[in-house]
Amino acid sequence: MIKELNDKKTELKTQSEEYKEKRNELNAEASTLASKRNELNKKTKDLINEAQEYKVLRDENNEKVKEYKVLRDEVNNKANDVFAKIDQIRNENNLGGPSIKDIRKEIDRLEFAQQTEVLTTNKERELVNKITELQKQYVVKKQQLEGNEELKKLLDDAQEIRDEASNHHATLSEYAQKAQEYHDKMITTFKEADKIRAESDAAHKEFVQFQEKADEQHKLFIAAQKEIRDIDKELRKMKKGDFDGKKEAARADARKDAEDIFDNFKSGGKLTMENLMALQRSGFLK
Repeated sequence: MIKELNDKKTELKTQSEEYKEKRNELNAEASTLASKRNELNKKTKDLINEAQEYKVLRDENNEKVKEYKVLRDEVNNKANDVFAKIDQIRNENNLGGPSIKDIRKEIDRLEFAQQTEVLTTNKERELVNKITELQKQYVVKKQQLEGNEELKKLLDDAQEIRDEASNHHATLSEYAQKAQEYHDKMITTFKEADKIRAESDAAHKEFVQFQEKADEQHKLFIAAQKEIRDIDKELRKMKKGDFDGKKEAARADARKDAEDIFDNFKSGGKLTMENLMALQRSGFLK
């Protein structure tokens, strides 16, 4: 029985070491994954902060777009009032053809399209030619109207107002371009943050799996250690019982020898010093 328990204890010690080694390996893997996850989480946070900064810049530029759009529209409305007076005088003086106001509006529309739309080479050439033709018409119409002093003054005023509106529009376009650039950067950065977050989530999932496996190995290690301690207790009990049994047998033998010596003495035999010591050791003599 003692041999079987010792064999079992040896086997458990081997298993216990294997459990501990495997647990430590899994914990090391989990630690590596935790570091990777934390690094990815920090990168995600930094990217989100960067994207938020782009958002703030985009919104600031969009506010400027709104501001200059109001200014441009206000100035354009003034110009429209002047062109309305010009059209009235033109009609009164039988100056036919498209109004200078309509020509100017069409030029502005086409120039805006040229600045903001993505055009093929042929399309842009066609647009430039049309703008050039309208500008010629505008110059001719202006020359027709400049013969009238009142019209000449109104045309000068209208041109000055239009120049102011163009300046506002140019500034508006600059802010709009910047706003679009910041918007594109914001979207790109948010997408990158989403990508990194997905990698972080995957690393965390792996971390949890390795941690759970490490916990399983640790439980097996603890169970094996407990079983070893239980076997040690059982062995100690068995060894103590064996020792006590041998001690009792020795006492019984000594008692038997003492009884034989005493019977021999009663029968007339002599007691030697060794016989007396044996009687004393056995407890026969008190």
